[in-house]
Amino acid sequence: MAITLMNPAGLPEVDVYRQVSIASGSKLVFIAGQVAWDADGTTVGEGDLGAQAERCYLNIGTALTEAGASFDDVAKVTVHVVDWTPDKMPLLLEGIARAMTKLGVTAAPPATLIGVAALDVPEHLIEVEATAVVD
Repeated sequence: MAITLMNPAGLPEVDVYRQVSIASGSKLVFIAGQVAWDADGTTVGEGDLGAQAERCYLNIGTALTEAGASFDDVAKVTVHVVDWTPDKMPLLLEGIARAMTKLGVTAAPPATLIGVAALDVPEHLIEVEATAVVD
């Protein structure tokens, strides 16, 4: 495995992801921001942040598989949420947890959450991009 996830001493331990990702592989995989589209380009979970988060992470899983990788190879995730407020965190985490369960992922890579004004179409509430490193 090309990625080692850790929470260093001296930094807070966050339940939903690890603070540091150490990459040692040789192939980088950059996945464009994924929105809540199914394979036909139809928005999944319109108006439901949790459902859209789940779909975004499942889409990343599909992209990783096609690239010969998995979430075990993900070094970093960036999450963009429209009109972010902290009260949205439970919905976001529930959607991510459902996707991670479906994907068989136990340890989440470092993540950055960014609140944004809008995304590509008004129905999209979240966009998630990932970078992976594969041996």
